[in-house]
Amino acid sequence: MFYHDRKLQYRVRVDKPNPQFARLLQQAIGGIEGEMRVCLQYLFQAWNSRGPVKYKHLLLETGTEEISHIEMLATAVALNLEGASASLKDEIVGANPIVEQVMGGMDPRHFLSAGLGAMAADANGVPFNGSWVVSSNNLAADMYANVMAETTGRVLATRLWEATDDPGMKDMLSFLIARDTMHQNQWLAVLEELGGLNNALPIPNSFPQDQEVQEFAYSFVTTNIYKDDMAAGRWSSGPSMDGKSHFQMVPGAPLGDEPVLGPPLPQAHAQVEQMTGSSGGGIINKIKDAL
Repeated sequence: MFYHDRKLQYRVRVDKPNPQFARLLQQAIGGIEGEMRVCLQYLFQAWNSRGPVKYKHLLLETGTEEISHIEMLATAVALNLEGASASLKDEIVGANPIVEQVMGGMDPRHFLSAGLGAMAADANGVPFNGSWVVSSNNLAADMYANVMAETTGRVLATRLWEATDDPGMKDMLSFLIARDTMHQNQWLAVLEELGGLNNALPIPNSFPQDQEVQEFAYSFVTTNIYKDDMAAGRWSSGPSMDGKSHFQMVPGAPLGDEPVLGPPLPQAHAQVEQMTGSSGGGIINKIKDAL
């Protein structure tokens, strides 16, 4: 259950409205690096959580905080669009109604669909995609996914910070960047509490490794036809990151057979030549042989 406070988590101030920057901010709302993604990711991980309840509470609290970040960014989008209203009206009755704003970088749907408000979409107007939300119910796997989400989100926020000279927007983004710093660290702290690399990896650590094809569990397979060591690094020699084996570099080589598929089904209506020329004589030949 959720409750709301009428006040924002942090101040949002726009000194000079900028419809083009409003479009850029949409990426931080509904883009793959955005707040909708982390909000729903953490909440679904919490709702699906099994095991020690403290991890569920951690995820619930952080997912709920991310709702407030969506609110802040939506407010910032709306404030940046406020100065666009009069100019849009002038253009709509002009000779070339919306072209100038589109070419200048504004998303016309901010006016046409949202009435100078934010949308659940990215900077190109593409709607948020729920398939980006990771909730595997493997705690370590989810934590690594969360670290990735926060790192790419922080990269985006820093690029947005660079893209504006509005003091209010820089201030808001500096807050969001700081929260990304904390969230990266807290998810890594969970991984440390789970035993770090030595205990958590390979994920899932509940699968018996003696069931793996052992010779490939820690081998870097090079598919480079020159057979040199241009791809060599920490991952190709020395102890593995989980401390359970040693890395090695091995040349890629085919270990299976050439794949052979059966003939087409008559009901799938391939060409006759496919029916008769398939491996094993084809369906038609087999029918003839049976007769």
